[in-house]
Amino acid sequence: MKTTIGRKTVSFKLNSDLLEILKKREKACNRSLNNYVESILLDAVYNEPDDTTISAIKENHSGKYAGKADVSSMDAFKRSLDL
Repeated sequence: MKTTIGRKTVSFKLNSDLLEILKKREKACNRSLNNYVESILLDAVYNEPDDTTISAIKENHSGKYAGKADVSSMDAFKRSLDL
């Protein structure tokens, strides 16, 4: 069974710098500008973060820091993360 997706032509203004970035990215992905922008909009509308991600965002915005990682070496860093 084939499903047809209804489409409408719309027109809107974009910041010219933003448009240039979008054009570069769509070419890098080998997609049309329309397809690239539509996929970004679909992602923004339909992909909502889960509870764990929301909690992490809130913690980040609160200014709290969960701990101090030792970045003097990779081994020290892993130990500071209890890996």
